[in-house]
Amino acid sequence: MRKTLLALLLSAALTAQADTIPAPVDQPYPGTIVLKVDASNTAQQIFRISETIPAKPGKLTLLYPQWVPANHGPSGPLNQLAGLKFSANGKPLAWKRDTVNVHAFHLEVPRDAKAVEVEYQYLSPTEANQGRTTITSEILGIQWHSMVLYPAGHSTRRITVQPSLTLPEGWQYGSALETAERQGDTVQFKALDLETMVDSPLFAGRYFKRYDLDPGAKIPVHLNVVADTAEAVEAKPEQIELHRAMVQQAYKLFNSQHYQHYDFLLALSEEFGGVGREHHQSSENGVKLDYFTEWNKAESVRGLLPHEFTHSWNGKFRRPADQNVPNFNTPLQNSLLWVYEGQTQYWGQVLSARSGIQKMESVRDIMAANAARYDHMQGRSWRPVQDTTNDPIINGRRPLGWTNWQRSEDYYNEGALIWLDVDTKIREMSNDTKSLDNFARNFFGIDNGAYVANHYTFEDVVKALNAIQPHDWAAFLRTRLDGTGAAPLDGYARAGWKLVYTDTPTPYLKAVEERSKSADFQYSLGFSLNSEGKVEALQWEGLGFKAGIGGGTTVLAVNGTAYKADVLRAAVTAAKTGGKADKPIELLVKKGAKYRTILLDYHDGLKYPRLERIPGTPDRLQTILSPLK
Repeated sequence: MRKTLLALLLSAALTAQADTIPAPVDQPYPGTIVLKVDASNTAQQIFRISETIPAKPGKLTLLYPQWVPANHGPSGPLNQLAGLKFSANGKPLAWKRDTVNVHAFHLEVPRDAKAVEVEYQYLSPTEANQGRTTITSEILGIQWHSMVLYPAGHSTRRITVQPSLTLPEGWQYGSALETAERQGDTVQFKALDLETMVDSPLFAGRYFKRYDLDPGAKIPVHLNVVADTAEAVEAKPEQIELHRAMVQQAYKLFNSQHYQHYDFLLALSEEFGGVGREHHQSSENGVKLDYFTEWNKAESVRGLLPHEFTHSWNGKFRRPADQNVPNFNTPLQNSLLWVYEGQTQYWGQVLSARSGIQKMESVRDIMAANAARYDHMQGRSWRPVQDTTNDPIINGRRPLGWTNWQRSEDYYNEGALIWLDVDTKIREMSNDTKSLDNFARNFFGIDNGAYVANHYTFEDVVKALNAIQPHDWAAFLRTRLDGTGAAPLDGYARAGWKLVYTDTPTPYLKAVEERSKSADFQYSLGFSLNSEGKVEALQWEGLGFKAGIGGGTTVLAVNGTAYKADVLRAAVTAAKTGGKADKPIELLVKKGAKYRTILLDYHDGLKYPRLERIPGTPDRLQTILSPLK
């Protein structure tokens, strides 16, 4: 009886405490929040922030964003928030963090106060193990969700904010935000709702250049480039023409625009953190410094911008209904990420080829690598791709030791396989008179010019597919989403191609290995190695796995010779064709302080994936990847 009473009292206390955080309601927050961010301290990588928040006397709860849009999980960088101070009428206010929801801060507004003043800092990571670097001596990125506290009890789209930013001396910037004025190095932006502000990041840099990707258009599209060096921001005319072709191919595909203007934010750096994040009227993207200067070598990263641009239609304008949340502290649900991200991954590949930003044969090679990955994905035996939509919450994008078995966010690339399957099925059933292109125009092209989110359900997707080509699409999709076992590779055969393995990599995949300084033996020995010979990935129940190789293992020598990728490649080839064909491959490996010799009894040679035409079949893949007229 006493234990029961104690449990009830404890439960009531916790509930009462949780109830002190007002639920968001769809009504305007009174007044405008003034947000000031000083980003001038690049040497110490510190953002200094102040807010003036209109407030009535009484209890006030402020929230720090937890569920970050486009990151699909509770990844708000609360650990980087520091130095929190509140005051009203010049006097300090006591505050208390909620013990259940640690992103909430409670305070009491005095009777004579009309606003609360807040000061704090956002401390950008200074080392890779602390998180993504967001400010360097040459570049900075503003992700507004990292910079703002907002009042509980109101939908974020009903909270008005007046943001301003102080830049390092002389720096230029790009953003989807509308500029009101710039005085010296302080930029005042037009007031807007909090939801749109958070969806409108900013890149600034010492070296900056802006390229017009749709000259003369009523709805402008710009590529805003910042970089570590002045040389890196300079693009050749033919490179910009390919980006312009990407924009035009997207318009032909989706037959609409859902933004007032669109700004690609592209950081080229060896120090600034890499990023690829979609927004409704912009995207923030960070890649290595050589994007323009080593154009041919950097082809593998050029699929990023087509992917993120597609998100303006898929994920931002048309958005899953279970992601229709009122604020940044209400949990997102990810059940439809195989549409949001999976179809975007597919369209990103298609637009890359159609625009020429990646060569058509390179995109085929990407599709071959994707097919091979899931053809060997042992985790498919127990975990369906639908369940991987939970991974941003389960794993928070932390590194995994056994991705081939555990699986990760496979709704991206396995999702792309499913949408190729859908596309080729529509083409086959309609005698090539219809395709997924028709779905894209009908589903994403509605309400041209509107940029308020239009939400959809699984049933809406099925209905839209049936409007193009009648079929039992619900069963078709659910079988592929919920099933385990063989990967969904039927789309390749319908497209007129099959997955094969040869002893030499395609030029594109060879370039990917060289750029990443890795060596891929996934489909022969069952693992891949970095430049130092350390295991990067391992096939569960593959040859290396069965020999006892695990994560953290480094290959030191091959058949008595110091490890180099070419030495191991030569040993694998010799074990198939040379005088050592009857002998195992001998590896000296090290894990921790332990050394041991491993024998790999393998004689089938090197294996690299590629696509090969199926004779006598229509080449639908060629059609899919060809530019729209």
